Amino acid sequence: MDEIIDVLRKSKSIVVLPHIQADGDALGSGLALALALSRINSNVMVYLEEDMPQMYSFLPGQEMVAVFPDSIEVPDTVVAIDTGDIERLGNRASLFKSVKFTINIDHHPTNTHFADFNYVCSNSSAAGEIIYQLINMMGLVLDADISTCLYVAIITDTGGFRFANTTYITHLVASDLLNNGINVTEISAKVFDSISIEKVKLIGAAISSLELLEDGRIAFITVTEKMMQETGARDEECEGIVNLGRNIHGVEIAVLFREKKEEVKVSLRSNSDIDVSIIAGSFAGGGHKKAAGCTIKGNLHDVKEKILVSIVDALKS
Repeated sequence: MDEIIDVLRKSKSIVVLPHIQADGDALGSGLALALALSRINSNVMVYLEEDMPQMYSFLPGQEMVAVFPDSIEVPDTVVAIDTGDIERLGNRASLFKSVKFTINIDHHPTNTHFADFNYVCSNSSAAGEIIYQLINMMGLVLDADISTCLYVAIITDTGGFRFANTTYITHLVASDLLNNGINVTEISAKVFDSISIEKVKLIGAAISSLELLEDGRIAFITVTEKMMQETGARDEECEGIVNLGRNIHGVEIAVLFREKKEEVKVSLRSNSDIDVSIIAGSFAGGGHKKAAGCTIKGNLHDVKEKILVSIVDALKS
């Protein structure tokens, strides 16, 4: 971490890159880092692969965020946040490869250590926990804006402190963030209690696709392109739907299949000792023991068959 701090301090320009299809942890961590660094460096930007998800449009620091353009002036340093491998940077990987210093800050155990300077702590509940530590080590002040971003990062990756990755350190960090003036009621309402009519319709369609396999130990939920078109839901609104299967009594592994043009995005969740990051890893994906994902080329039927075989093998072992 000391080497990373040294690079950040001596860099004249810094770009922060959350992973593609950025979630609450990637966005919250990235914005918190950018806001903190902006106190000592006026040349800091956050570049996303896609538009900012609407549900996170309340996060402070939006003026520092842009969708990655065709070309930018090459900065001194690029920081990848919450990104397990360089492919998760999408089109921005070309920028990452072209700069003088590259930094990789993550908490995924499957991280490939793809940067010049890597800090990967799989014991952290979220990348937000690591950025909290980094900001404190740099001696930068945690204000309400930075704390709000970090709090969103942590509550989204821990499911509101309900998932197994939540530790006593997670709660200590959260308590310090509360002490810095964040509005927990307002943040929680925006993250967990606000939902569009399009997502309500999508959830209904997704529930109708539910398949319970292997005597109810496996739950498959499918979201097709047709469902997305008929409901008008945005891609970001698929987030959390896999939990509908995971929450069913007796289910050990839940899977969401998100059909796209020539590939299927697969999200896996485990309620048992089965490590779904191993299953995802066998298809060039990654993640955590309890939550992982991958993207597989092919049609929906074939992808579901491949995943089912892998899960059944894992259940037998």
